[in-house]
Amino acid sequence: MKPKKNKSVAIALLIGIVILVNYLSNQFFVRLDLTEDNRYTLSSATKDILHNLEEPVTVTAYFSNNLPPQLEQVKRDFRDMLTEYSNRSKGMVEFEFVDPLKDDKLKAQAMQAGIAQTQVQVEEKDQVKAQIAFMGANIQLGEDNEPIPNIYTTAGLEYKLSSAIKKLSITGKPVVGFVQGHGEATLGQIWQAKQALDVLHRTELVNLGDSALDLNRFNTLAIIGPKDSIPQDQLTKLDQFLDRGGRLFIAMDRSDADLTSEQFSRAVNTGLETWLTKRGIEVNSNVVIDMNCQQGWIQPQPGYLMQITIPYFIIAQNFGNHPISSGLEQINMNFASSINHSGDSLMQVTPLIMSSEHSGTKPAEGYINITQQWSEPDFPLSDLTLAAAFEGSIGGSTPTKMVLVGDSDFPIGDNQQNQAPPDNINFMVNSIDWLSDDTGLVELRTRGATVRPIDDIEDSKRTFLKYLNFFLPVVLALLYGIFRFQRNHIIKLKRMEAGYVQ
Repeated sequence: MKPKKNKSVAIALLIGIVILVNYLSNQFFVRLDLTEDNRYTLSSATKDILHNLEEPVTVTAYFSNNLPPQLEQVKRDFRDMLTEYSNRSKGMVEFEFVDPLKDDKLKAQAMQAGIAQTQVQVEEKDQVKAQIAFMGANIQLGEDNEPIPNIYTTAGLEYKLSSAIKKLSITGKPVVGFVQGHGEATLGQIWQAKQALDVLHRTELVNLGDSALDLNRFNTLAIIGPKDSIPQDQLTKLDQFLDRGGRLFIAMDRSDADLTSEQFSRAVNTGLETWLTKRGIEVNSNVVIDMNCQQGWIQPQPGYLMQITIPYFIIAQNFGNHPISSGLEQINMNFASSINHSGDSLMQVTPLIMSSEHSGTKPAEGYINITQQWSEPDFPLSDLTLAAAFEGSIGGSTPTKMVLVGDSDFPIGDNQQNQAPPDNINFMVNSIDWLSDDTGLVELRTRGATVRPIDDIEDSKRTFLKYLNFFLPVVLALLYGIFRFQRNHIIKLKRMEAGYVQ
């Protein structure tokens, strides 16, 4: 009777523990995050947004059932994230999961909310077939709503969700003015960045020559690629803007080159470079070249293509430790110029984008030999600053911020696809977010978006990882088998001993 009684007690204790753990898990949401970038830990920015909610927010997650395993994991991660949002907001964030494919009414509801339907590959009875699926969410506060049309990955998901909640809950968006009138890039040319900025900002065009202009309405001014001279009275307006604490984003060229029509670069002088020099900030009249660059093709003669290295087209992968550049992988820059600072030592200067350890400079104006054979001695410099953040008294006695980039083309799409690389856009939007907003959401945009291409791993490490993935499960299974065999063998020997009692 005693063994049976002990077993009953053990079973009762086990059931009690399971019930207690289940109760505690519903009361307290705890998740251990071992990822490199803490992608499963809510940021302080998100916590601040949730703590400051004055009205309930409802999140309707439109997810189909029976998704492929990798997408089911995204669904589970999103559910966990919403649970944590709900707990952190003390119930101000409510959520539900809906399968739009259950009936036509729910499907129409999802599509009306802005949730996109997509096709996914599903295995069924040893066959792979395509089926319609929904993976998105609609965030609603009062009468307003903000959709997240597609949720295929958890990368950047906290930023999307938190920024959507903030967009609905804030009463006034900071205004970003894009300066025009001197050949600057238009909003149409940087449509990707504008689209991203419009989530948390209002964007307007600014004419510094307008006598009725009220710069007090703007948190940040952006000057992207001026080609013509900027009059002194307009530069004085920038002085006044900075002196009251306004923020500036400047992306400018010191060299203008067009390899499609000619192989010659010309120096660019707009007056902006002189205006910066008075503050101890210099965008040098040079062109940075880098061994880490793009490849191109030329046709030296009919029927023959030759691949060439173009060190003027930099692939920047060296970033400073700053919220703007956090999580970025690669930015493409063409005919960029280096940046120096020799002004107020109290000003905080943070390099954001740097050249590689094998780089150099060429004059801003001169002949470009596109077929030049490059070698390592052509790149004697390293870590040249291509973009930097400045904090302090830049234009007067009032502390302010400025981001300066020695290239204006990086956020502009090419002529074929009219799209700039994703990290080019992320950098610009991160910069303006950091300048205009102090909540810290900027750090979330690229969280979880880190790419680790296997081609970039050393051959020895790649081989080690390959065999580790192959043999580790086998070794663990063998070790477990040996452990079980030894354990059973010891138990068997004990049972054979005289006087053994179970």
